Amino acid sequence: MEQWLGKIDSGLVIAIVEALMYLLIGFILARMTSRGIRQWSKSRFDIHQQLLMARIASYLVLLVFVVMGLNAIGFNLGVLIGAAGILSVAIGFASQTSASNIISGLFLVAERPFSVGDLIRVGTTTGEVLSIDLLSVKLRTFDNLFVRIPNETLIKSEVTTLTRFPIRRIDLAIGVAYKEDIKRVRAVLEHVAERNPLCLDEPKPIFVFLGFGESSLDMQFSVWVKREKFIDLKNSIHEEIKEAFDLEGIEIPFPHRSLYTGSVTEPFPIRVINDRDETS
Repeated sequence: MEQWLGKIDSGLVIAIVEALMYLLIGFILARMTSRGIRQWSKSRFDIHQQLLMARIASYLVLLVFVVMGLNAIGFNLGVLIGAAGILSVAIGFASQTSASNIISGLFLVAERPFSVGDLIRVGTTTGEVLSIDLLSVKLRTFDNLFVRIPNETLIKSEVTTLTRFPIRRIDLAIGVAYKEDIKRVRAVLEHVAERNPLCLDEPKPIFVFLGFGESSLDMQFSVWVKREKFIDLKNSIHEEIKEAFDLEGIEIPFPHRSLYTGSVTEPFPIRVINDRDETS
């Protein structure tokens, strides 16, 4: 045991301990730097810019102390930098997608189409933004699923930020029977909107007559709501419209067809024959 310990170079041991101390100090300072930058940028930048700046600063601090640790052990940094350059070229050819995602992430940071905490829709996926990183954006969907979307996909796709503005509009597609008075239907809808406390007075509700459908008079009724009350109003106003139509005797038709033998003939008479009629 003593012979084995005697073969150990005391200088190497000291160098390794010194390198480990550099790494430990680097981790501590990196965390402190990250917290400090997030506190400093809290009132100057949005959340995802704060996170990005904190991460870049912490990585730079940690990189400095890793280099100091390697230098303490005796690594030739010139050779290391040369090897890193060759390795980076090889990795660059093998990871073009990652490089594209990083560049796309920088564009997202500069453009700022959304922030952490916003609700966005990308294709068929809708969710809350959890983080915006250099390679991807993480979302949490309404059914509590974790979705990772590469930044390159976001740059090439249509992205809808649902919480960009403080208010949103709900468009209600409504059809009533041909016998109904359109002005009366409009008055009933506007009365429903006035009674609902979630509907905003300004902007005012919008009524649009869309046309003559196959079985109904088609119209659109649009109301405005604060974005945090969007789901509540969308659920409640449908129920209130149905109750108001029932109270006023306004018919909501179902699809039906009439068969004619010519332009001026009456519809085909239809007789339903049951078993009792056949036996008689």
